[in-house]
Amino acid sequence: MMKQAAFAVVGGVAAVAAVPVALGAAGFTGAGIAASSLAAKMMSAAAVANGGGVAAGSLVATLQSVGAAGLCTSTKVLLASLGSGLGAYLGKPKKESSSPPEEPRAEGEQQEETESQAEPPNPPVGSEKHEK
Repeated sequence: MMKQAAFAVVGGVAAVAAVPVALGAAGFTGAGIAASSLAAKMMSAAAVANGGGVAAGSLVATLQSVGAAGLCTSTKVLLASLGSGLGAYLGKPKKESSSPPEEPRAEGEQQEETESQAEPPNPPVGSEKHEK
């Protein structure tokens, strides 16, 4: 159970830490949108779609705000919760199969046939009824 808790903590920290790093890598920086970045392309497309300006509250505007000012506390708590849940899920132990493992066989030893593996006998080739 301790291992699962460790995964939960790591998942929560990673989720909160990854967002600013990912936004910076995409070009949403504290100094504004970086030239020739994914963010610049997104901003250009949003401006063209809206007749020359980026609409307030749009995805580009929200990402730029987060890139410039960082995440608010409530968003950090939400990301930490989601990351912790994902980390706990990924860190839980695997279920073992209910069937016992097969025992190793010596060379040349054949597996015994069980009723479910045996084929039914074939019917006789010739017909048992004789026509007169």
